[in-house]
Amino acid sequence: MSLRLQYLATMGALFFFLALTFEHPAYGYTDPGSAILVFQGLSAFITGSLIYFRKRLRKLINEVKRPEKRSE
Repeated sequence: MSLRLQYLATMGALFFFLALTFEHPAYGYTDPGSAILVFQGLSAFITGSLIYFRKRLRKLINEVKRPEKRSE
């Protein structure tokens, strides 16, 4: 492993364990409707991805539907 990658891995692990060590209780309230916002964001991401890649998806589906032509 290169020295730089080893340094980054060590610093990341140290940060993670220090964050767990100095954790404070959070006295917050999560609205039950917050899950709807997460769901809406995920569905918008999936729909946007499908629209963005629709040409590639059509091409892939058409290749799967068409049987291979065998020359005998």
